[in-house]
Amino acid sequence: MAEKKTVDPAEAKAKAAAKKAAAGKSAGPSAAPPAGYVPRLKKTFRAEIAPALKEEYGYSTLMQVPRLAKIIVSMGVGEAKENKKILDAAVEDLAHITGQKAVKTKARKSIATFKIREGQEIGCRVTLRGAQMYEFLDRLVNVALPRVKDFRGVNQNAFDGHGNYSLGITEQIIFPEIDFDKIEKVMGLNVAIVTTAKTDKEAKSLLARFGMPFRK
Repeated sequence: MAEKKTVDPAEAKAKAAAKKAAAGKSAGPSAAPPAGYVPRLKKTFRAEIAPALKEEYGYSTLMQVPRLAKIIVSMGVGEAKENKKILDAAVEDLAHITGQKAVKTKARKSIATFKIREGQEIGCRVTLRGAQMYEFLDRLVNVALPRVKDFRGVNQNAFDGHGNYSLGITEQIIFPEIDFDKIEKVMGLNVAIVTTAKTDKEAKSLLARFGMPFRK
């Protein structure tokens, strides 16, 4: 009779965790980039963009060169006041698009015309920094925007006067992470790119070198 093999609980737990990770959970919405990972656009910024901007604007040091600070991706869901399922779907879509868990946003004040009450959940947003910020921008300019029908470039006048840029997207389905057959409905989103640039001209130069396809 074969000897019964005993299983160490700690070992079994570790194997189960590894199996779960291999199944793809680690690549879910809140997954952090691997240790030591440097996004492609960040490498490009250090090696090419920063030196070029330093020369173009005559900065005395590389520390003066404008850089990305954060990217805020948000979705306004007016229908959420009647159908919470729509808001939950938006939260899920935004998590898939950005690779980070989205948070629901609430109305700051009541608006009788739109039947919105103060504190009512009416949208969601994600704030991206670090590696996930660079990865999202890379996918946005090189994958998502080229998929827009009859795309001719983005508005070059959408800066706020302080070096920050806003971009409106009418359909979330331009992102390959979204499965058209599984979405609740087609929704738009807004992308706010915050930079350390002191002027819009410097911010535009920075984003253009990252590949932002400004309309000419």
